[in-house]
Amino acid sequence: MNRDAVVRAATDGGGSPVFVLVLCFFLVMGVIQVVRPQLLWRANARLQRGWVRSPEATEPTSKGYAMNRLVGVVFLGFVMWMLVQQF
Repeated sequence: MNRDAVVRAATDGGGSPVFVLVLCFFLVMGVIQVVRPQLLWRANARLQRGWVRSPEATEPTSKGYAMNRLVGVVFLGFVMWMLVQQF
């Protein structure tokens, strides 16, 4: 395969509608992570039932939620940058 053709296809204007839809989903998840990280923990706590005796005991502290929010802000910045690059 010709390297120039691959580079030209990768930098072609306009993004894939499916990729943009996936990025929008990630954007919503990032906003939830920043605004209400407890919702994500509650949704994922059910997955711990077979592995952990008491999933309620693994809930993050306030510092843990603050770190989740910080990671969410970085994640939102990255997703926004990727969305801007699509257009």
